[in-house]
Formats: sequence, structure tokens, C-alpha cells
Amino acid sequence: MRPRVVAVDNLDLSLRKGEVFGLLGPNGSGKSTTIKMILGLLHPTRGQIAVLGKPPSDVELKRHIGYLPEDSNLYRFLNARETLDFYARLFKIDSAEREKRIDMLINMVGLEAAQYRPVSEYSKGMQRRIGLAQALINDPDFLILDEPTTGLDPLGTRQIKDLIITLKKRGKTILLCTHLLNEVEDVCDRLAIMYGGKKMQEGDVDQLLTLNNTQVIESRPMKQHTLNRLREIIVQEEDGLDVKIEQPRQRLEQLFLQVVEDAKKQGLKTSGAQSGGAVAEFLRADSGDALLASLASKPMEKVVPVEAPVPVRPREADVVLEGLSGKPAASTTTTSPASTTSSAPVPAPQADDDVLGDLLKK
Repeated sequence: MRPRVVAVDNLDLSLRKGEVFGLLGPNGSGKSTTIKMILGLLHPTRGQIAVLGKPPSDVELKRHIGYLPEDSNLYRFLNARETLDFYARLFKIDSAEREKRIDMLINMVGLEAAQYRPVSEYSKGMQRRIGLAQALINDPDFLILDEPTTGLDPLGTRQIKDLIITLKKRGKTILLCTHLLNEVEDVCDRLAIMYGGKKMQEGDVDQLLTLNNTQVIESRPMKQHTLNRLREIIVQEEDGLDVKIEQPRQRLEQLFLQVVEDAKKQGLKTSGAQSGGAVAEFLRADSGDALLASLASKPMEKVVPVEAPVPVRPREADVVLEGLSGKPAASTTTTSPASTTSSAPVPAPQADDDVLGDLLKK
């Protein structure tokens, strides 16, 4: 009897080959549902999805996709090497290639000293690192990163950004979903901002952040009277000073907040978190009012049951979403946490008893 919402409402997106695309929006805006539909974990009520020219339900397609979910949910009793070996076996990578890739990935994510420790002993940041390595073990053509830098220190965050840029140069297509807007500015070519299940804005990052109603004159420090006389006398006063005039950019955070504010003014509703209000009375303390007032809870996004997908038409893009919608169904279903965060190419553990048997023998 709980209220039902449309998780994704008439969404059209095209991700081009070899680009980094940012998918942004407040909690509950439909980002995770969109990702799950791209992966084939959920089906749209209506609309079409093509990933690398194939429908998400195509099993062979999974070999070409890498997925780092927001919560990795790795097997806690395995260490880093065993974890990567398990996923590599699921992709049927031969033993020699497995060992080579495992060594390179563990070195890349900086876990050499902890590679034989169980994942249960890893910090949040360390789990994100091995989760990223898992997403790359099959050398995917299409990589989905959901909050990849959560729990990472600034150095780890910088390494993730450098890795994304490197993968882009190799022609990989990357979908980046994050709340850290500076990451999007640093690595993304294009972006889309969602609110209440709808796409509010989409476009090239530089174009979206460029302010066209003002200009900036940039130069080395000048005399005050030269500044007052501006452009027409700068060359005369400063003897041919090279002056750079360009259109300034606003920060992505400014654009993001403005889009959300405009969506609210249009009366659009969202099932996710709203702006934080006052802290509950029983949580307040004289010594910590300021700190408590700065905190806001993040409720889990609701998963809306949907109907079977319609056939896919091929398009000239790595990922195409047309008229995508996820509407409430007649009955309520419950989705377990494991099913909403598991990696697309990875089946349930019991689906490969031979692999688990090999690991337990070690």
C-alpha cells in the first residue's frame, strides 16, 4: 500500500564509443535504476536499450562489460588474489593470462602488501580498490563505475581519475556515476543530469559550464591606471602585452544545483532525499549542534518492478537508451540487497561450484 513512483521517465541517452559520460543527479533521481536496466538486472516498462549493438539480455555481451557497483559485496573469506582469480575464471581466462592480469591489477590498485589478506579485513578504500580491479579483469569495452572513489583517499582518487583518462585513450567507453562533481569536470566529455527520473540537461561539459553573457581579460599584473583604461590602451601602456580574453566557466556544482532548483520550480517530484531539515530533537546536544545540523541521511533508492523489454533496434553508438521508462507494476516485489548491487557478468556463487572448489583447495 506504499506510494509508487516512476523510477525512470522517458529517458533518451546515447553514449559514444571512446568517451567518458557522467550520469548525475540527487539520491533517488533514477541513476541506479538506469544502470541496472543497462546491465539487464532490471527491465524497462517501455523503451529500448542497446549496449554495443545488443540487448542487455544477451549473455555473451557480459564479457565486454565491466561494472563497479556502489557497494562491491565481495566474498569476504577470499583474499585479493583469490577474488580476482574467481572472477577471471568466470570469464574463462586461461591460467597463464589470469596470473599475469592479477599481478598487474594488484600492482595498479596498490594492494601488493595486502594481497593475501582476507577481504573482510580490508578498509572501505581497499575494498573499492579490489572492486575496481575486479571490474577490469576481463578488459571490458564498456565500463560502468558507480561512485568509484567512495572511501578512497585523495591519492587514490587521483589515481582513479588518471586510470579513467588512460582507458579513454584506449578507446574504452565509460559511464561514470558519482556525487563528487569535480571528478566529472576533470574526466568527463559529456554529462546528463537527472531529477525525479527525468533527464533535465545533457551536453558537452565545456559547453554546459561556459558562461556566454560575460568575458574575462587575463594578463600579468598591470598598473592601476592601465586597468582603468582597459582594452583600448593596454597594448600602448604595457608595450604589446599579450592579453587573453575568453569566456569564463562556472563550476559544475553551480550548474548541478541550478538544474535541481529549476526542476523543483517546475513542480517535479522525486522519491529520493530532499534538502536536509532540522535535526531531530532527541539527537541534539549542546556540544554538537553545529555538527549534527550538517548531517543528512541518504535513504536507499527504491527498485520499481517492471515488465519485459521490447526488441532493440541497432544504433550507431556503444550504448543507446530510447524512451526508457520504469513504471510501477500491479504487485509489489522485494529485491534482495545482493541482487541490486552485484556485478553484471557475475552469477550467484553457487552457479560455479567447480571454481569455488578449486579456490577452497588452495
